Amino acid sequence: MFSENFEEIVQRRRSNRRFDPDFIVADEIIEKSLKRAILSPNSSNMQLWEFYWIQSPEEKEKFHALCLGQSAAKNPGHLLVFVTRKDLWKSRAQWNLNRIKESLQGKEPSKMEKRGLDYYGKLMPLLYRQDPFGIFTFVRKCICIWMGMRKPFMRFGGEADQRVMAHKSC
Repeated sequence: MFSENFEEIVQRRRSNRRFDPDFIVADEIIEKSLKRAILSPNSSNMQLWEFYWIQSPEEKEKFHALCLGQSAAKNPGHLLVFVTRKDLWKSRAQWNLNRIKESLQGKEPSKMEKRGLDYYGKLMPLLYRQDPFGIFTFVRKCICIWMGMRKPFMRFGGEADQRVMAHKSC
């Protein structure tokens, strides 16, 4: 049953860049869709993104120019803008770290909980921290080269790699 429904959705799904201005999508449907998008899985549960729901004609006109005049951004009833926010890494990593610590309630962490504590407390700062001299980038690249010689390992280096990862998870 579910397989048939999914198959039907896949067969009917198409990209649309022209919108009927007379067709109104209810606000409740947009809200429900955004809530589902927020709950979708993403890289390391960091959620380095924000959604903006543009409804006013004046704001949509401004965003039409920001979308390089694309016709798809000119006539939709609603405009949803997805923005990546690498600058939120520290607060999001801390939030995840706090959730793990709260779940411990003073007891000794299990192996999996220790991995989570290390992941958000050590690895995320190593992956996302930037400095004006590029020292963290150099350290990251050295670690990637060293680990990559021993086993398959994700190559994660500079700011451009961080930007790509944030966009992929959005």
